[in-house]
Amino acid sequence: MATNRTFTMLKPDSVENGYIGAILEKISAAGFRIAAMKMTQMTVSDAKAFYAVHSERPFYGELVEFMSSGPIVAAILEKNNAVEDFRVLIGATNPADAAEGTIRKLYASSMGENAVHGSDSDENAAIEGAFHFSGREIF
Repeated sequence: MATNRTFTMLKPDSVENGYIGAILEKISAAGFRIAAMKMTQMTVSDAKAFYAVHSERPFYGELVEFMSSGPIVAAILEKNNAVEDFRVLIGATNPADAAEGTIRKLYASSMGENAVHGSDSDENAAIEGAFHFSGREIF
């Protein structure tokens, strides 16, 4: 059964390029409510733990380096069918393959610097949200 929460991070490239407001506007316009949000920076240890599922993949080291290279904006979003709807809103991992109007088509520069993370399942949304937020930070 689908839940009504998902997790996202605006990645260091989005923050550095000044896209926070534009991306949050797209999220809001798509009907998502922000239940939790903060700007933070992951340490290398944080990024390794968060992306541990990818530790055997060839891009893992580069991903960890990139995700710990600057501030991010972490958020828990609410909407019916949140995970699936958010994945549609952000578009394909490779911005060249992303649909017109999606966040990655508009704001990503490459597969590695693809603007935004979005949970791929309800289970991962809960795990990822809990990684960044305590219960008292979620409204």
